[in-house]
Amino acid sequence: MTLNDDFWKLLFEEYNILSEIEDNGRFAISAKQIKKYREPILMTKFDQSDSKPNIFKENALSLLPITRGDYIISDFISHHETESFSSYKAISNGFPNYIKSIDIRDIYSESVALNTASIIGIIQDFIDDEEMVSTINGRKSSKEFDFYVTKKNGEKLDISVSNSQMEIDGAYEGHDYLSLFEAKIGYPEDFLIRQLYYPFRAFNNIIEKEIKNIFLFYSNDHFSLYEYSFKDNNSYNSIKLEKHSHYLLYDDNILLNDIINVYESVNIISEPKVPFPQADSFERVISLCEYLKGNKLNKNQISNKYSFNERQSDYYANATVYLGLVEKFGNGIYSLSKKGKEIFAMPFKEKQLKLVECILKHDVFNISFKYYVKCGEIPSKDIIVEYMKKSKLYNINSEETYKRRASTIYSWIKWILKLKDIKVSR
Repeated sequence: MTLNDDFWKLLFEEYNILSEIEDNGRFAISAKQIKKYREPILMTKFDQSDSKPNIFKENALSLLPITRGDYIISDFISHHETESFSSYKAISNGFPNYIKSIDIRDIYSESVALNTASIIGIIQDFIDDEEMVSTINGRKSSKEFDFYVTKKNGEKLDISVSNSQMEIDGAYEGHDYLSLFEAKIGYPEDFLIRQLYYPFRAFNNIIEKEIKNIFLFYSNDHFSLYEYSFKDNNSYNSIKLEKHSHYLLYDDNILLNDIINVYESVNIISEPKVPFPQADSFERVISLCEYLKGNKLNKNQISNKYSFNERQSDYYANATVYLGLVEKFGNGIYSLSKKGKEIFAMPFKEKQLKLVECILKHDVFNISFKYYVKCGEIPSKDIIVEYMKKSKLYNINSEETYKRRASTIYSWIKWILKLKDIKVSR
């Protein structure tokens, strides 16, 4: 159990929240009530669905702010799954030599990602407007509007918002459009629709121009831009993808032979005395390392910045340490290691192959990849468990733990093989 899990469980018990929702379809809770246990900003940040506390997940519940200090809890659909892709555009515009305050190989924050995307023309290309200019950003009031959300059973739940706080990472305005941006470091599996919907409703009420709602993700040398619309302005869940493009800072394709060459030349190392990884998304391992390029963070700071719950922060931080990319100091602070800094300063292709090497130098990953080389498919999780039992892994001593960790091995081998499917157009 994490702190958020513990405290939300206490709140649900204190205010009989589940019964209230069953009887009334919703429960309103104030920041003051939440603050009795922990700061609301830490208790209500569910940017991704897997960052929800257990009691929300178990009862299919979500939370939305309705004023500056009040929230609604009910069984509505709050997140949208991020659409997948496999093709990139190589960025044709070079980075200007006179810009010295941004290092294009050290993009570690949302604001730097947005500014870089604008400087090298990605935003202009995506919006197709060379004359647009950057206008506003930061925290704003939502003003007042009404809308409805869709519940799990398909019913509609009416909600009224009055001066809720919202944050806009960037806005770019041209003659015909106002484009509102939400930016993230990392590539999430899903995202909170509110981050687009509240700014859209706030500005759609006061500006006659068309509003473009755009998510920008930066991770691993690529920018992913998704434009969404709302087919019914009053419907939170009417979100629809209009277009998406993905831009890579470098234009080298990775071939299967490149990966095989790493596998054949790698030297196996002894297993480190750190927890064996339970972190299925290798993309998120990369993103955490990118966060740590510009920051030294403890577990709670990782949780806050990356929309992890505390347990996930442990899992993913330990995974980066296991690979030798990050060091953990005695005071609980995580920082990129010397090797991590070297790898994350490399061009795209070289960096990916170095990360492959970091994985395959561990015996159980190497054996699992060898199975693919021989059989043309990733081994099943049952086979991987048998490999794990022969590999003298640190501090794994139950069948259930073997099975959970096998999922990570399967997922990381799958990530390695996906590298050969990335297609870069020039």
